[in-house]
Amino acid sequence: MTGCELCGEDAAGRYLCHRHAVKLAERLDELPKLYAEVGECLVPRGHGWGEIVATRAGAGPRSPLNEDVLDTVNVARAAEVLHLWRVDVQRERWPRHGEPPASGLAADCRWLGMELDWIAAHYPAAGDLAREVRELEASARTIVGDPVPRPQRLGTCVAVDSDGVVCGAVVSRLPGQTRATCRWCGYSYDSERDWLLLLHFQPKESA
Repeated sequence: MTGCELCGEDAAGRYLCHRHAVKLAERLDELPKLYAEVGECLVPRGHGWGEIVATRAGAGPRSPLNEDVLDTVNVARAAEVLHLWRVDVQRERWPRHGEPPASGLAADCRWLGMELDWIAAHYPAAGDLAREVRELEASARTIVGDPVPRPQRLGTCVAVDSDGVVCGAVVSRLPGQTRATCRWCGYSYDSERDWLLLLHFQPKESA
């Protein structure tokens, strides 16, 4: 293991660096609230579940729900996914314990959050867990109208190595971040001089 499974940065021998462990903790805390809001969004106001008529092959009245979305983005699916992760983490950490009973999305998120320090340090699938939680969050936010911000492409890295070779990898950051780190060479852009150099040495567009 050479670094964080999400960003590749030095994680002091852990599977997740501190930054991504914190992000995972935040997402686990937010997921139950997000999926509660998803449920509110999927049921149109003025309609109850009993008034919704699911249709197939064009027969009968059209359902007021987007059934394709309902099949993939709902609290039941999120709860199933998180429970499977809880089962696997518990099996890795306490192999002699029996499988935990299904207890709901909020309880499983809370349990995983409480075990996060062990997960980041000792669980080989920590990166996969973090990615899947991130995907669940992104799916929920597409429904509630608050999508996860996309990284902004800033240009290509202008850092030069000891042989005088320019890195050239793509540098990006999330909206609002005041610092960007090249994922290839590790150079950090965090001062005004760094930003000016990055801007100045970008390849010129051909006329």
